[in-house]
Amino acid sequence: LRDFQQADTEHLSRWKKWRRTSSKSLKKALSEVKGLSSYLVLWRHDIHSIEGKFGTGIQSYFSFLRFLVLLNFIIFILMFSFVTLPTIISQYGIFNSTIAYISPKNIDDICTIYKPSGNKGLVYFYTYLKDLLSGTGFLEVTSLFYGYYSIDAVWISVMSYNLPLAYLLATFAYLTLSSLWIIKRSVEGFKQNLVHDADPFQSYCNKVFAGWDFCITDPSAARLKHRSLQYELQTDLQEEKLKQKIAERKMGEKLRIYTLRIFINIIVIAILSGCFYSIYRVTVFSQENSSVTADSMLRKVNLLVQYLPSMVITLANFIGPLIFAFLIRFEDYTPAFEIKLTLLRCVFVRLANIGVLLFSLWSQIAGCGSDKCKPCGYNYKLYPCWESDVGQEMYKLMIFDFIVILAVALFADFPRKLLVTHCSWKLVQWFGHKEFEISDNVLEIIYGQTICWIGTFFSPLLPAIATIKYFIIFYVKKIVLIHTRKPAARPIRASSSNFFFLVVLLIGLLLAFIPLGFSIARIPSSKACGPFRNYNTSWEVIPDTILQFPTGLQQILFGIASEAFAVPFFVILCIIMFYVIALARAHKRVVEQLREQLVLVRSGPTLY
Repeated sequence: LRDFQQADTEHLSRWKKWRRTSSKSLKKALSEVKGLSSYLVLWRHDIHSIEGKFGTGIQSYFSFLRFLVLLNFIIFILMFSFVTLPTIISQYGIFNSTIAYISPKNIDDICTIYKPSGNKGLVYFYTYLKDLLSGTGFLEVTSLFYGYYSIDAVWISVMSYNLPLAYLLATFAYLTLSSLWIIKRSVEGFKQNLVHDADPFQSYCNKVFAGWDFCITDPSAARLKHRSLQYELQTDLQEEKLKQKIAERKMGEKLRIYTLRIFINIIVIAILSGCFYSIYRVTVFSQENSSVTADSMLRKVNLLVQYLPSMVITLANFIGPLIFAFLIRFEDYTPAFEIKLTLLRCVFVRLANIGVLLFSLWSQIAGCGSDKCKPCGYNYKLYPCWESDVGQEMYKLMIFDFIVILAVALFADFPRKLLVTHCSWKLVQWFGHKEFEISDNVLEIIYGQTICWIGTFFSPLLPAIATIKYFIIFYVKKIVLIHTRKPAARPIRASSSNFFFLVVLLIGLLLAFIPLGFSIARIPSSKACGPFRNYNTSWEVIPDTILQFPTGLQQILFGIASEAFAVPFFVILCIIMFYVIALARAHKRVVEQLREQLVLVRSGPTLY
C-alpha cells in the first residue's frame, strides 16, 4: 500500500511538473508571437517617429487615424462578405447559384419604373469625370450603390440566402461593431485619464523613475523615447503652471476673464446660428429654383444654384474652425481643454451640415405635396430609387471632402512654407510657420467617418473608399506635419486627447443612428430597386422573417419586443446602474481615505 501511495505521489508530481513546464513554454511562445505581431502593426515606426518629434498629442491624432482605417476596412469586409459577394456570385452563376425574384404585390406599375441616368443629384457634369466625382452615370448601376442589389434571394444548390435580411442585419452589425469598439477604446482611455488626474505626483514619479524602456538598444529609438518623455514632462509642467496661475488670480482678473468668455461665447453662438440659417436658406432656395433647362447659359446658372448648398457647407466647414481657433486663444484655457471646446464648437457646424442636407433630401423624397406621393408613398417621379440618390450624395460629400483636404495641403500649406522660408517680407514672416491644429484635423476625419456610417446603408462599398481615403490622408498629413508645421508652443497630453477624440467620434455615431433609423423604419422603401422592393419599409423584413419561425419562438420574440417586457427590463437596468454608481462612489471614498492615511504615515514622526 505504501509503495502504491509513493508511486501515485510520484505520478502526480510528474504531472504537475509537466503542467508547469507546458505552461511556461506556452507563455513564452505567446510572448514571442506578441513581440513579432507588434512589428506587423500598421504605421508602427511612423507613429513612434511622430511621437518623438512632435509629442504624444499629435501622435494621438495619427493613432486615431490608424484606428479609423482598421475600422472601415472591417466594415467593408462585413458588407462585402454578406451583401456584395452573394449578389456577384448569383449574377455570374458561380457554384451553380441562381437568383430568385419575387413579383411585387399590390404595387402600381408606375412605381416600378427605374431608368438609371446621370441626371440625378445636386450637381450635373456631362462627362465621365462627372460620373466619377458624383456617382452618377456608369457608377450608378454598379455594386457601389443600393439600386444594384435588386435581388430577393440567392439559391446556392439547395440553400436559400435571404439577401434583404442579410442587408439589414449587416447594417445593424457594422453599427454595433463600431459602437462596441469605440466604447472599449474610450474606457481604456478613460482609465488612463483617470489615473493621471487622480494623482499628478505619481504621474511625475512614473515618468522620471519608471518611464525609460531599458530594452531599447537602437540610438535613434532612444532619441525618440527621450523626446517623448521630454514632451510629456513639458506638458505636465505647462498644465501645472496654468493651474497655479489660475489659483493666483485676483477677483478683478477673474471678473475680466469670465466677462470676456461670456462675450466670446455670444459671438460663437451668433456664428453657429448664422451658419445654420445660411445653409437652411440656401438649401430652400436651391430646391425652389433649380430646374433642368436646355439653354447653355441658363444651364450654367442652374448648375451654380444646385451647387450652392455644397459651396456654403464647405465654406462654413472651412471658416468656422478658423474663427473658433482664433477666438479661443483669448479665453485662457489649458491646451487640453482648448482642444475639447474647439471640437465641440466645430462639431455642431460640420455634423449639422450633414443633417441639413439629409433634411433637404427627405423633404423632396417624402414631404411632397398634393398627390405626387400617393401611389408609392414617396416622390417616385423625381426619386424612383431614392436610396441610391442618398448614397450618391454621401459619396459626393466624401469625395469632395477628400479633394478639399488634398487641395489645402497642395495649394495652401506648401506655398506658405516656401514663402516663409524664402521671402523676407515682414508681413510674410508675421504669418510664420503654422502649428498642427489637432482639433481641426480630428474634426475632418470625424466628419468623414460620420458620412461613411450614414452612407454605408445606401452605398455598401463606401467603407472601402473611406479606407483608401484615410490611408492616403495619413501620408499626406505626415508630409505636411514634417515639412510645413512647427511643434506646438503648448504641448498636449495624449491620454486626455485620445479619450476625448473617441467621445466626439461616438457622438458622430449616435447622430448617424438618427437618419439611418428614420430611413429604415419610417420612409417607404423604393419599389423600383433594392432588396426591400416588396416591403413598405426596410424594417418590415424583420417581422416578416419572424413570422416564418415556429409559433413558440414567435411568441418569445414578440414578447421580448413588447412593452410588457421592455418597461420592467428598463427599470431593472436603472436599478443596476444606480447600484453600480453607488458602489463606485463607495470605492472612491475608500481610495481617498487610504490616500489620506498614506500622507499621514509619510509625514508622521519616525519611530526608529
